[in-house]
Amino acid sequence: MMELQTAERNESGAKKRTAFTKIAEYISARSPNLKEDLKMADMKETPLEFLEKLVRTAITMSAGIIVLEAIVIYNFLLSLAKTNVMLLAIIVLLTIFATPLIIYNYLMLYPKAIAAKRQKEIDYEVIFAGRHIAIALKSGMPLFESFVGASKGYGAVSKEIERIVDKVVLGVPINHAIRETTQNTPSLYFTRVMMQVANSISSGADIGNALEGVLDQISREQLIGLREYSQKLTPFVMFYMVLGIVVPSLGIVMTTVILSTISGSRAPISLLELITVAMVIGILQYLFVGFIESSRPRYLTGA
Repeated sequence: MMELQTAERNESGAKKRTAFTKIAEYISARSPNLKEDLKMADMKETPLEFLEKLVRTAITMSAGIIVLEAIVIYNFLLSLAKTNVMLLAIIVLLTIFATPLIIYNYLMLYPKAIAAKRQKEIDYEVIFAGRHIAIALKSGMPLFESFVGASKGYGAVSKEIERIVDKVVLGVPINHAIRETTQNTPSLYFTRVMMQVANSISSGADIGNALEGVLDQISREQLIGLREYSQKLTPFVMFYMVLGIVVPSLGIVMTTVILSTISGSRAPISLLELITVAMVIGILQYLFVGFIESSRPRYLTGA
């Protein structure tokens, strides 16, 4: 009877397998770092669940993009079918096989992107949260109470400290809770601060003084990072002005003048071509500004 109940529970709790599951299992066996990436991104999904969703999304998006491409270049494909069937077959096969691979590799970057965003959010507040703990310790407050105080009001850092507090409440020694939490944290600054606390507990050293020392060192490193970014910003702005504004505007004007001279027509460039060029320039400018924004350090300044 017990075996029958167990079998029924296993059967009802088992996840339904699909064709996507088989593909996900194949990819999962060849992605040993995915589990670590998901932990760093604080994603609760297992590698198999993530890959199954990724494969389903990649196939769906690929089908939509291929259909859209076929509609846009339908006339070209039709004329190619009459003149060069071999070239048409090559284009179709490349599109069918290349599109899913490109989308798959793009979606596989999602956990790393989330982990990088999480790292910036933690780095933004780590100094302030560390100062809070150090000041509380120097005022005579116990270490656990200091952590409880810092578990609110410091954004992503407070979430990490709250995890340490929750582990301690469940009976885990505080130094072990710190080590377990820092293993799944993408921020090296937070890891250094917390490991300094854990090492001070193990060695019996003064936690407040040790914490102040590592916080001062991290603060100096962040200031150096801000200075390096300000030095790199000047050539970035220059390239943006030249490649994003001067070259496109002058290039269109010069092209129009040259084509008008050669062809003798008043409109050598059609409105559709101008709109296409404007869209391409806009996308390039958006990507350029996004790159500058993503490379900006986000700490100390409050920006």
